[in-house]
Order: sequence, then structure tokens, then C-alpha cells
Amino acid sequence: MIQIAMNTRGSVDQNTLLSINHSRTQGIKNAQNIESVNTACRETMPRPVRADTPVSAGIPVAAPSAASSAGIPMAVTAAPPMQAAAVAAPVQKAVPTLHKPVQKGQKTALASGRALNAVHVCFGWNTSNPQCDVDVSAFLLDGEGKVPGDSWFVFYGQTSSPDQSVTFRTDDAEDREIMDIRFQKLNPAVKKIVFVLTINDAFEKNLNFGMMKDAYIRILDDGDRTELVSFRMTDYYTNVISMMIGEIYLHNNTWKFNAIGNGVARDLAGLCTLYGVEVSN
Repeated sequence: MIQIAMNTRGSVDQNTLLSINHSRTQGIKNAQNIESVNTACRETMPRPVRADTPVSAGIPVAAPSAASSAGIPMAVTAAPPMQAAAVAAPVQKAVPTLHKPVQKGQKTALASGRALNAVHVCFGWNTSNPQCDVDVSAFLLDGEGKVPGDSWFVFYGQTSSPDQSVTFRTDDAEDREIMDIRFQKLNPAVKKIVFVLTINDAFEKNLNFGMMKDAYIRILDDGDRTELVSFRMTDYYTNVISMMIGEIYLHNNTWKFNAIGNGVARDLAGLCTLYGVEVSN
């Protein structure tokens, strides 16, 4: 059982998942058939108070002067009305040049005619809302589309798979988060690795992927760091808080990449339930 430090509204079942153009997906829900539809959503930002401003009950208080400290009567003036502090704009990061881009739904082999030992799966994005805190998760799945066990997914709170084949690390000079994959260490039961972008506390803060942009995934060869494949998302749904951006899967002894770009109205705990991880909140 995995404990995830987050707030969640409970499990979301198939009846609560919306689909594109109002069509519902029937049968088993997986990365290929889960989609979503656009709805409106707005967010209001709290007003921060400067750390260097004396505060009493939320009202700035002037520091005592030398005259008042000496006991000289002072005229009392009302504090000026507070003005809303400007909210810092979210930090933007340039999208690196994508050399071998594919389109949504396209599948391609990572390498042909040679062995593939290890890759770096790199992710990036930008947001229009500074409250959007996005993280990457990797779910290692068997042939039935489920994790072999509760510990077979990697994210910021569990930075390595049990076999040490998949490890998580934060941003480098170009990308925000990276999953390093070593195929030689990968458990033979794992046939697919799904990569998901999730907005933290999205339910509570009324956040959604309509506030996201520039999301991409690019896979680099571990040897010479050449790009094997990349995908830049084009669809950002306002009722979605998690996006399956892509997956790598084993087909006829060849590792291939599938550009997914579809989302669900589930937080990380809900995604764990989707893929067979037992979660304790």
C-alpha cells in the first residue's frame, strides 16, 4: 500500500470521466481510451503579504518613531487602505528544439537495428497560473495494464522503481523533470511505462490543464544524448488535471513510443487506483 501526501476527493470511477465531444469510453479504462472534454474554469489568487511589512490582524502597522518612544504625544492617523499586491508571474522556460517530433496518436520505434541500453525521458511545460505545480509520474505496467505491485510507479515521493530501472530527477539546464530508464535492469514483467503530468492540489485550488502550455516529452539516447523521438502537446482541456503525455511499450521485442496527449479528471491518487496501486490517504 502506498501513502501519498496529498488532498483528494476520493476515487473517481468511469462514470465521472468525461470524453472529447461528449462521447463516453466503454470498457476498461487505459491510456489509449481515456479522453476528456473542455469545460470552463476560473481561478482567483490569494493576496500575499510582504514578509518585511509589520502586520497586525492583516493590517500593516507603522514602526514606532523616536518621538513616540520618548513619550511625546503623537497624532494618530488612519492606516492607508491596503492595495492588492501583484502576483508574480509564473517562471517560463524555453522549449528546447525538438528534432524528431511526432503527432498525437503516432507510434514509432525508439531505435531500429541496434540495442537500446538506456534513455533519458525529459519533460517540460509552462503555465499561465503560478499556482499550477506540475509533476511527472511513471507507471510501470505489465501485459494487463496494471502495476506488478504497489511500489511500481515512480514520482517525486518515490524516486526509483524496485528494480532500479527507472529513476526520477528534477530539472536540468533545459528540462523541468527527467525519468532515466535502464532497460537492462527492467523487470521482465514490465511491458509498458506510462508517463503522466499531474497538477498538484488541482481540485482544491480549481486548477486545470487549460492553464498549461508548451508541454512536451523528448527521449534522448543515454550514449550520445541524441533525440530518439519527441512530442509536444496540442490539446489542453479545462476539465482535466492529469495528462497521459506518452508511453513506451514493448512490441515484438522492440521498444516503441506512443504519443498519447489525453487526460483524466483524476489526481495522483486516482491515477494509482486506475493502474492498480492501492493507496492510503
